[in-house]
Amino acid sequence: MFTKESFAVDGEALLKKIKELIAEGNVRKITITDKSGKEIMSFPLTIGVVGALLLPVMAAVGALAALIGECTITVEREDDKKEENAE
Repeated sequence: MFTKESFAVDGEALLKKIKELIAEGNVRKITITDKSGKEIMSFPLTIGVVGALLLPVMAAVGALAALIGECTITVEREDDKKEENAE
C-alpha cells in the first residue's frame, strides 16, 4: 500500500528537500510539478538505487532548481504497516 504526501518548496530548497526525502528510504516515487500543476519531472526510487545511479537525477533536479520559482513535490511512500498473517 502506498501513501502520497505533497510539499510546496521554492527553487532554492528543491534539491535539499529531494535529498532529505531520498535519505528517508521509504520513498517509492517523486514527482515535481510547477505552481500551475504541470508535471515537470517524475522519477521512481526502487530498492537498490543508490549513489552513482542517482547522480544524473540529482544533476537534473539541480538544474531545474535554478530555473523554477515555486514548485510542489509529491512523494509516494510505502506504508510502514505490514499485514501480519493470522495463525
